[in-house]
Amino acid sequence: MRHMVLSIALLATTVAVAQESQGDLSESKGGLHGIVGATWDSQYIWRGFNVFNNDVIHGNNAAHALVDLNLFDTGFGVSAVGHQSLSDAFGQLQRWDGTVYYQNGLFGGETLATNFRLGYVYYYYPKLNYGLTQDLMEGHVVLSWPNLLPIKGLQPSYAFAYMLPGMKNHWAEFENADFGDNSTGMFHIAMLDYAFTVPAPLASMDDQAIKLHSEVVYNSGVSPFGNEVKSGFSDAVVGASTDFAFGPGRNIILTPAIYYQFSIEETVNPDNELWGGISLKYAF
Repeated sequence: MRHMVLSIALLATTVAVAQESQGDLSESKGGLHGIVGATWDSQYIWRGFNVFNNDVIHGNNAAHALVDLNLFDTGFGVSAVGHQSLSDAFGQLQRWDGTVYYQNGLFGGETLATNFRLGYVYYYYPKLNYGLTQDLMEGHVVLSWPNLLPIKGLQPSYAFAYMLPGMKNHWAEFENADFGDNSTGMFHIAMLDYAFTVPAPLASMDDQAIKLHSEVVYNSGVSPFGNEVKSGFSDAVVGASTDFAFGPGRNIILTPAIYYQFSIEETVNPDNELWGGISLKYAF
């Protein structure tokens, strides 16, 4: 098997599992590799939920910071992602996601070539969070098939995640008797991505890669806020992004993106959502 490294864009925080292009797996080159970066989003949408818009803070802007390390071409890696509401800057609306994962590939070069990722995530709320939620954790599996479809650049992916409560925060201001039940359950996410290039505007530049993303989420009746939600298809998302690479090694990457969510289940999100973001990453 070839060892793989997940090419994580922070824009993935807006989509299925936790970091943004969950099915985008590319070959590593050995040694210690990683990505550090930051993202601004006009809204923080996560599996259909508008995470930082609530009855206390009526705002959506969010900043995200990422550190992701691939451990010496073993397939194992660790990452940390911080999320902060800018409508409540340095206030209570904050979350940190710590992940350990293993990723690799099977059947390289064949039609059924499969990239996979197994991961464990702990969602840590370091502040009061206005009593909205408590710590959570999940296990997930992500599968992608880069050669399955006959159209070059068109890749289907699938993610399964099982979420459940973490440790009870010592600062918790509320006792929700149903939090454990309502925050325990499964997500199924089907994704389809299409990448293509367009001619560069200047002869000195590389051709520009455009990435189109789509996903649909099935929620088994689980909410990160512990409120009751109905099981079923919760939302569908479409979006587009592109990378601008800079630096001597072209390893500084600026990525603007735009997304639209069709909200299906009102108990998850009663509104359709349009949001954009921009990220700056350094890969080493």
